[in-house]
Amino acid sequence: MNESREDYLETLFVLNQKYPNSVRSVDVAKMLGYTKSSVSRAMTILKEEGYVTCDERGYLVLTNLGKDLAENIYEKHQILSTYLQKCVKVDKETAEADACRMEHIISEITYQKIKELVLQV
Repeated sequence: MNESREDYLETLFVLNQKYPNSVRSVDVAKMLGYTKSSVSRAMTILKEEGYVTCDERGYLVLTNLGKDLAENIYEKHQILSTYLQKCVKVDKETAEADACRMEHIISEITYQKIKELVLQV
């Protein structure tokens, strides 16, 4: 899965936490700062891949597969952001931005070691 698709899934997950079962493509576009057409194309791909469905009202719903993946991505983002803030002592804004980039490229071994460290702090 590429970085862009992971960002869409994570955004859907976060929005669905705030607004259960009432997230539309326009909400995703606003949160990410993307055009509606870009989000629409991405949602079509995510639907085809089995990560997202759209109900009769036009609300986007993560499938079990999509939710599992999105939860993992979100957790990784949170762990990395916490690590950067608490262990590296960078400000929250920088930590959030860096965690967003790091979550896509970090190895599983390194991530697990960072996660262990964060959970001990």
